[in-house]
Amino acid sequence: MSQTSDIETAATALPENIITGDARLEALTADTDRLFTVFQDSREDVMLAALRNPSLVPQHLLALLKRRGIEAVISAIYARKPLIEASAVKLALVAHLDTPPHIAQTLLPLLPVFDLLKLCLMPGVSADIRVAAERKIVQQIPTQPLGNKLTLARRGTAAILDALLREGVQSIIEICLDNPHLKEGSLHQFLMSSHANAENVSIIARSNRWKSRPNIRLAILKNPRTPLIWFTIFLPGLPAATLRDLLSSPRLTFAQKELVRQARAHFHA
Repeated sequence: MSQTSDIETAATALPENIITGDARLEALTADTDRLFTVFQDSREDVMLAALRNPSLVPQHLLALLKRRGIEAVISAIYARKPLIEASAVKLALVAHLDTPPHIAQTLLPLLPVFDLLKLCLMPGVSADIRVAAERKIVQQIPTQPLGNKLTLARRGTAAILDALLREGVQSIIEICLDNPHLKEGSLHQFLMSSHANAENVSIIARSNRWKSRPNIRLAILKNPRTPLIWFTIFLPGLPAATLRDLLSSPRLTFAQKELVRQARAHFHA
């Protein structure tokens, strides 16, 4: 091979090596603004080098964690504990589809309650993570202040609403009733439980969204704590078979059954 050919070959190979070295050096030394551009580099070694840059702040990591195909980089972030002190970074790591399951499950319990709620509502989050976040929220509900519970009632998922209803707090129930995630089956189950006292039943009976649903009305009428006014409002027009079923219920009080008897007599009149 001629000397000219050797020089041409070296010249062809040299730029790539120099560029890689320069990119790593820039990743290590770039200032805060330039580092955002560095993290757009697709080369793993460059991204890993950038994690050691003293100018690195959580905003850089949040921008990086919008990318896919970075499992090794995510593991490197997790290994450097100072990088995951910010709650926003923990949340982004837990939500990321490339995060190894053991890392996500380790970080999830460290998230504050409203970050857990974000996980429950975030599109694209794995089902396992969503369910784990819901369970963690449900575990924390008894110790949450009222303001947090009201926010959870307004924005929570079906599983969270089930737990909130069981607390039996009127102001919370009122908000749960307007949450689009609340399921009819959950409300029916609540009405049949000991948590549904007279005041709670009346809140549901007045709800424009729920009061006209036949199954909910029947559950209201089968609750021994339901105020008599709701019997006078809901009994008219019920089928004879439903009235007969109510009369046979061992749960109703004498006064409640007396109103059912009157409605049945009127039905046959």
